[in-house]
Amino acid sequence: MNKSKFVEKKIHLSIIIPAYNEEERIGETLSSIYNYLEKQSYNYEVIIVANNCNDSTGKVVLDYQKNVKHLKLFDLQIAKPGGAKGHAVKRGMQEATGDYKLFMDADNATRIIEVDHFWPYFDHGYDVVIGSRHVKDSCIVVQQPWYRRFIGRVANLLIRLVLLPGIHDTQCGFKAFTKKAADKVFEKMEIGGWGFDMEILTIARRCGFKITEAPVSWYEAGKSRLRPVKAVRDTLFELFRIKINVITGKYND
Repeated sequence: MNKSKFVEKKIHLSIIIPAYNEEERIGETLSSIYNYLEKQSYNYEVIIVANNCNDSTGKVVLDYQKNVKHLKLFDLQIAKPGGAKGHAVKRGMQEATGDYKLFMDADNATRIIEVDHFWPYFDHGYDVVIGSRHVKDSCIVVQQPWYRRFIGRVANLLIRLVLLPGIHDTQCGFKAFTKKAADKVFEKMEIGGWGFDMEILTIARRCGFKITEAPVSWYEAGKSRLRPVKAVRDTLFELFRIKINVITGKYND
C-alpha cells in the first residue's frame, strides 16, 4: 500500500459508516472502498461507528486496522439496538476531520465510486450533495421488493409536501457535506432514528446551505432490518416532530 499520501495530515475526504451487526458485509465494503481510494490523489480517512453490536463487526474492522492506519473504529452504546443510525452518523461526523465528509451504508448499496459525481457540484458552490435514486441518470441496479418501493415512494411524496419540497430522495444513505456544513448541521441534529436524514437536510436548508441531488447507482443488498409498518409509523412521527421544530424556529441559524 502506498503510504506516501498520508505524510500530510490534511484530510480531503472523510468517510463515515454506521454499522450494526455487519460482520458479514463490512469486510467486503471496506475492500471496495480501499480499492477505489488507493487510486485517488487525495488523503482520506474511514471511520466506522459500531452501534451496540453483539457480533464480530468490531473484530473485522480491527483486523483491517492492523494494516490500514487511516481506519478508525468507534463503539457507540445506544440503548435501542439497530435504532440509532443517526446517532452513529453524528458521532462519525463529529470525529471526522476532512474538508468533505461523506456517510454511506455498511451494506455498500451505493458504491464509493459514486462520489465522483459529487465533486463537480462542490466545485460549483454546493454545500451538501446527496445521492438520489429518483433523478435523471440514476440507476437502481437491483430492485427492492415491490412493497418497499411503494412505501418509499409514498414517504418521499409526503416528505416533499410537508417538509422538503424539491428533494426527490431524502432517504438514500449516501450524503456528503463540506466541513463547514457538516459541523453546523450535526451540532443541531437530535433525531437518531429513521428520520435523521430528513432532519439534517431540513437543518441544512434552514441554515442557508445549498443542497443538490446527484444521480447514483443503487443496489438492493438484501437482509434489510426494515420493518415496514414500524418504519412508516416512526417516520411519520419524526416527520411531524421536525415540522414542529421548523415552525418554532429551533433550526434557525
